[in-house]
Amino acid sequence: MAKTLRTKSDYTIKTGSGASGSNQVIFDSKTTRVKGDLVVDGTNTVVNSTTLSIDDPQIVLARNNSGTDVDAGIVINRSGQSGYQADNNVAFYWNEGDNVFKAVATTSNGSTTTITDTALANIRAASPVDDNDVATKSYVGSVAASTIQIAGDDSSVITLGGSSDTLQLLGGTNISNTTVVGPDSITFNLNRDLNGIDSISTDRSNQDLLLTANGTGSVVIEDVLTFSGAASTPTATAVTKLYNKTAAGGGTGVFFINSAVKSGTEDELISKSKATALAIALG
Repeated sequence: MAKTLRTKSDYTIKTGSGASGSNQVIFDSKTTRVKGDLVVDGTNTVVNSTTLSIDDPQIVLARNNSGTDVDAGIVINRSGQSGYQADNNVAFYWNEGDNVFKAVATTSNGSTTTITDTALANIRAASPVDDNDVATKSYVGSVAASTIQIAGDDSSVITLGGSSDTLQLLGGTNISNTTVVGPDSITFNLNRDLNGIDSISTDRSNQDLLLTANGTGSVVIEDVLTFSGAASTPTATAVTKLYNKTAAGGGTGVFFINSAVKSGTEDELISKSKATALAIALG
């Protein structure tokens, strides 16, 4: 026979000294239904059911959080398991200190406000379909390989596609000493002919441009060498400097200066006609 107990005010069932005691209230029935709100004020709530089903579309964790560094998430008990991170639990949680979500192996059991990471765990996902989706390793590999294109001087384009295509830089005839300087920087040293170069300049103010031949070789100029007018006479040093100024007594306008010649006073190269006239004049 169904029975109803009705009171006009609060109704308390208390065993022994209540919450501070050790006595229990046990409901022994197939189903215990609470039709109003259920508030649990204890420090530990244990659910021993085999299947947990919740209607709420959102679950709020750390509801009364007032701290500045409280980690919150789901900890999965896997103590005693063998294999990957044996005897560790795993967790997917918000790390407040790092300001990121983490999937980790952990020795934490959910009883503290800080998750201790012992190793990062893998997360497996489907290939992304939206620009904001998490990218998978296979997706990144396939997209990167299929979109790398190398164009040559003849406008032909080589496209790298698929996991078997490889971009390889070989030394020898054209490229030598390829050096990886950083995670996204490669230096190429060319050891043969340079063609199609219109100009060579230094990138630092007042920096010399040095052309050096190997061993006993010489720097050879096989075309017209043009000198621009010097704004002023350069400073004499132990090397010979050749430059252009307004022609003077030598009739060439090509001057040189060297600290070991004429005490570093500039002089002009003499032309053939000037030299001939001078020779005739001097007999």
